[in-house]
Amino acid sequence: MTFDRIDLKILDILQRDATVPVARIADQVGLSQTPCWKRIQKHEEAGVIRARVALLDPDALGLSMTVFVLVEAVEHTPDWRAGFLAVIERLEAVRGVYRLAGTYDFLLRVVVADMPAFDRFYEELTAGVRLRSVNSIFALECLRAETALPLSACGAGIEARS
Repeated sequence: MTFDRIDLKILDILQRDATVPVARIADQVGLSQTPCWKRIQKHEEAGVIRARVALLDPDALGLSMTVFVLVEAVEHTPDWRAGFLAVIERLEAVRGVYRLAGTYDFLLRVVVADMPAFDRFYEELTAGVRLRSVNSIFALECLRAETALPLSACGAGIEARS
């Protein structure tokens, strides 16, 4: 899929605040409301816009511990991977799963309330699937976490925001 300057501006506005009314987005990108809405719908149908969500403050909800868990697979077969992914799917604390190249095979981003909650997570993970190794890295403080993607890297660039 290709994106022109207007598409990228629309996407940038929405990824920063999905509650911005279409009329205001249209005004900011220089379109009337109908063509702007059609572009937004096109991006939703294509899966470019995956969801519209509210970002919650984990500290306000008592979910103050973020742990990055590095997993080394015991084997590299389709059956093992399917079993691993099934276990991960059942663990609500897992907020992100990345397949890696290098020493470790997967990186999990885990969000829990405290150390006892992490210990329960760890027990469920290791009871559910055989692993060669697990290395946990505890985040002391989140200094920066962006949800917005760097759309200027998409080629067309984005003009300065209003």
